[in-house]
Amino acid sequence: MPWPVHPNGLLGAQGDNDSYRVERSLRFNSADNAYLSRTMGAPTSQTTATLSLWVKRSGISKTNYGDSFWDAEASNYNLFGFAGTGSGNTDSLLFSFRNGGTYYSNAVYRDPSAWYHIVCVYDSTNATQADRFRFFVNGVRGTFISTPAFALGYTFEGSIGAGTYRIADFSLNSQWRPDFYLAEYYWIDGQALSPSSFGETDSITGRWKAKAYTGTFGSNGFYLKFADNSGTTDTTLGKDSSGNGNNWTPNNFVVSPVTSAGNDSLVDSPTNYGADTGLGGEVRGNYCTLNPLSNNGGTMVDGNLDFYGPSAFRFAGGTIAVSSGKWYIEATHFGASVGNTESNVYSFIGFIKPSTSIAAGNSQLSYTSSVIGISDSGWAYNFAAGSSATTGFGSGDVASVSIDFTTGSYNIRKNNTSVASGTMAFTGELIPAIFSYESTYRWQPNFGQRPFAYTAQTGFKALCTTNLPTPTIKKPSTAMDVVAYTGTGASNSISSLGFSPDLVWIKNRGGATSHAIYDTTRGTQSQLSSDTTGDQVTSSSGLTAFGSNGFTISTSTLVNTTGTQYVAWAWDESTQAGLDIVGYTGNGANRTIAHTLGVAPKMVIVKAGTTAGADQGWPVFHASIANTTYLQLNSTSATAAGADYWNSTSPTSSVFSVGTNAAINANNDTYIAYCFAEVEGFSKFGSYAGNGSADGPFAYCGFRPKFVITKGANSAQPWLVHDSARDDKNLVSKALYPYLNNAEFNYGATIAHDFLSNGFKLRGTDPYQNGSGINYIFIAFAESPFKYARAR
Repeated sequence: MPWPVHPNGLLGAQGDNDSYRVERSLRFNSADNAYLSRTMGAPTSQTTATLSLWVKRSGISKTNYGDSFWDAEASNYNLFGFAGTGSGNTDSLLFSFRNGGTYYSNAVYRDPSAWYHIVCVYDSTNATQADRFRFFVNGVRGTFISTPAFALGYTFEGSIGAGTYRIADFSLNSQWRPDFYLAEYYWIDGQALSPSSFGETDSITGRWKAKAYTGTFGSNGFYLKFADNSGTTDTTLGKDSSGNGNNWTPNNFVVSPVTSAGNDSLVDSPTNYGADTGLGGEVRGNYCTLNPLSNNGGTMVDGNLDFYGPSAFRFAGGTIAVSSGKWYIEATHFGASVGNTESNVYSFIGFIKPSTSIAAGNSQLSYTSSVIGISDSGWAYNFAAGSSATTGFGSGDVASVSIDFTTGSYNIRKNNTSVASGTMAFTGELIPAIFSYESTYRWQPNFGQRPFAYTAQTGFKALCTTNLPTPTIKKPSTAMDVVAYTGTGASNSISSLGFSPDLVWIKNRGGATSHAIYDTTRGTQSQLSSDTTGDQVTSSSGLTAFGSNGFTISTSTLVNTTGTQYVAWAWDESTQAGLDIVGYTGNGANRTIAHTLGVAPKMVIVKAGTTAGADQGWPVFHASIANTTYLQLNSTSATAAGADYWNSTSPTSSVFSVGTNAAINANNDTYIAYCFAEVEGFSKFGSYAGNGSADGPFAYCGFRPKFVITKGANSAQPWLVHDSARDDKNLVSKALYPYLNNAEFNYGATIAHDFLSNGFKLRGTDPYQNGSGINYIFIAFAESPFKYARAR
């Protein structure tokens, strides 16, 4: 079947390659005072209009007023953007109207790793007051802290009248100069449109994606594609593609040379498409940048493609990690030549293990077992001690680092001449990394969003979502999902899942009742509770049936009290989804038990279903802790020594091991084991080190999470469950406790996460989830693989 042809004449397909294609984005840098300006004539309407744009943030929690993406000048001011620390409600969307008040979104938007689609609708002729100004993010309507209350027929004077306008600069206050990328910027004069005019939900991946707008524009309407980077005039970079000729004047943008770190016209795009021949600046998609949520105090500029420390070593990680394939990155050195002694170093470029905890003030010399790359003094590293590879780098010199997971090899080059190569002394996930001491000597990386200075070796790819491997599970809700529902007090079918569940875990959110866990191996009516050590019970009023798209519940207070709020976490048992539910009978001797996952499980949870002796707990094996230790799901206890739990043996691709402890292998007792393997883009079983700060650690997952469990491993801290069904926007702060029957508790900013396009960020300071010096494990399942994810 041929790919559909769209009005822009470009071809595509659903899923991996987008049928509608956004060619380029324009980068705005606050330090450059880069903006677009235009003087508008009389509008079609001053009561009705629609603004649609795609934006990828660079500056997060900015120490100024914020990022402006729409402004009318002088006394008729109007301002939309992301609020900064100086304007209150940091990182909320802010909407400020002349004589109409200032309003903030309920949600915060501080994800710098992917694209947002934002639609704002002016509609003062609407009979419903709350609908007279509304906004949408990624196709979903947003809410305000205080809803605008415009009168019927209100004239949006500064917003959509005649006069001078700017994009990305508030003329009355320079502290609103933004740091972000913009693409597909539409202004529709005289129509109140829905997001479906500009985007749609992909049926294969479930993500919100761009589509061609096919309607009219009105007198002042325009469409900025930013696709013509042959110049920085109003007929090239600022050209209006609506047919109206409402061009905009670019101010302080740079488009040449195209290989320069200062080039503001990039192929970073909210749509995935194109072939990679190694030239850079070719493939369209969401590109890797440095991640302001994964650094320890340095300064990022130029769309997070330039980073430096404050006369002390600082670290920044990238937004994309890789564990397979062939990858190429470049960086241009900024500053004078550096002598080639290992101690005479100001900056490093390369890759690092993403779980590495980096202390401020440390250079790569503190992490030689975790890094591969080169310093500006010419010393190369391969997860081992440094070795002098070449002379130091001077201004304009280019370093490149290639890693090949198919052969386990690497190649480090200076100005396209190989200076170090060999076999990587590490297998596993890697993420781009920069260490920088000061602004005088630093690296300016290029991950492929602009042309490379030197062509990558054959087969090596740029770090872009289009080049990421196709996920095994493109739409995670077909294998794991979270359902929030209200109890009815009568038999009730929950039928909103995209699969037939084999494991269902239900919790009453509003009352102190036990957890209720069911699986298809033990059968319906066989109920376990993670907050107790007791045997399974037979309950005819709990879960009574597993269905093709959900499950049926009866009248138990644990699952279905009238008017009570519940949440159900459900999994599909399959090799593809990384879950095997194994029932076995204990024999009291060290042994192995078969599973069918085909890869080694990263987590195993065991519970005795029936016991002849004393009741036992819920032992947990997690790959981030030693196989001579264990955790208990029903306890806050820290990791405890217990060689008799897993027989001091980690799981393999075919078996997991159990020892002689009665909690896991008493003679003639029956047990159930939930074995979870990690599936790229779908599940992650990792760890992070707490720092006790509201600017907590960032946990890379490779997907946008929908479900996260955290637990302090070396400290007696609680198990906490967060999910995106109960918290559909950031902050995510409503916690449940596997080890307690307590009702849900909303901790606000004290214990909270941001769920993001590629992982989650700890925001609270409480030791429950982010105590200084405490190591935590986590369990996460995806809402969307990062290849397809939108910013949250």
